Amino acid sequence: MWPRYVELALAGWLVVSTFVLDGGFRPDMLATSAVLCGVLVALFALLSFQAGLRRAHLGSLAVGAWLAVVGYVATRAEATAAAQNHVVVGLLLLMFALVPSEASLPPRSWRQRWES
Repeated sequence: MWPRYVELALAGWLVVSTFVLDGGFRPDMLATSAVLCGVLVALFALLSFQAGLRRAHLGSLAVGAWLAVVGYVATRAEATAAAQNHVVVGLLLLMFALVPSEASLPPRSWRQRWES
């Protein structure tokens, strides 16, 4: 479950970064995008702790792609710290969303074989 904890930390950073990188909350597109994406990533990570929703973290792929694209488009106009943060966090989310929740355990078929 360690990848989900990393996603929760990245979600927290997305929300907090609007205050840290801009010197205070300014309601522009990047700040709103960061807060909404942070809430969505946290929701997806928390939902993936449920047994029936263990693949809910794949929703972070869409959020990561959104962050990377919006950050890239925003850096073309002006390379601000908030836009660069969007790109980096978006790419990190794309990487961690692909890691399965039980990445540190052997495959289920192997575990079932050992249990029997």
